[in-house]
Amino acid sequence: MKTTKMNLEERLSEHFTLKEMTRSATALRLNIDNTPPAAVVDNLRRLCVHVLEPLRRRFGIIRITSGYRCEELNRKVGGVSNSQHTKGEAADIHTASMAEARKYYDWLQQNATFDQLLLERRMGNGCCWLHVSYKNPARGANRQMARFMKV
Repeated sequence: MKTTKMNLEERLSEHFTLKEMTRSATALRLNIDNTPPAAVVDNLRRLCVHVLEPLRRRFGIIRITSGYRCEELNRKVGGVSNSQHTKGEAADIHTASMAEARKYYDWLQQNATFDQLLLERRMGNGCCWLHVSYKNPARGANRQMARFMKV
């Protein structure tokens, strides 16, 4: 699905831009157009406002490693077919250590509204990812599902 050119510098919240939430090294390498439709941009904005911005205000700069993924990109990175990334409702946050991941996880669980909060993966160097999603209220209530996975 081809979309019109968007302003990637558009602010979705005080500290997050559309560019940051759509950036993908895999999309660049494979020449995949990862431009979201307008409804997805609205979902990304909600995710930034309700989840990512409060986390940023609490802990400072956070690094998003994966936000929106078009269907083709989602397949190429091995995402599940019903991934909330394809709807602009999810982001993966890089953390430098398990301790940092746990601080983010605990704070989000106690202070944010979310649909999913998962500690997903640990790299050989100790870095981890948190997957967090915020579902568009038009698709139903956010369910506060959190899982701290053994990594």
